[in-house]
Amino acid sequence: MILWRYLRRHRLGGFKFRRQHVLIGFIVDFYCHAAKLVVEVDGPMHDFQIEADRIREAKLRREGLEVLRVTNADVTERLGQVLTRIYRLCRNRIPVDRQP
Repeated sequence: MILWRYLRRHRLGGFKFRRQHVLIGFIVDFYCHAAKLVVEVDGPMHDFQIEADRIREAKLRREGLEVLRVTNADVTERLGQVLTRIYRLCRNRIPVDRQP
């Protein structure tokens, strides 16, 4: 996946991301533990599981996690904007003295 190229090995501002990480029984696409940020990339199948995604997201948020949902089209057509959003969320969720 193209997004993983930019998230792995601390490439996005020094933040560490995990791919296909298990959290409270769910496999999330990408996860930054330091920022407690989940990034989900939604393909066409998510159009048919809106309620299931809503419930899953609510459970993750109850655990104190922020969930950012982007579409495949966002990643392929607006990658720079997606990376900027992810970076800003990480920066805003981590105290300045604990940032990379």
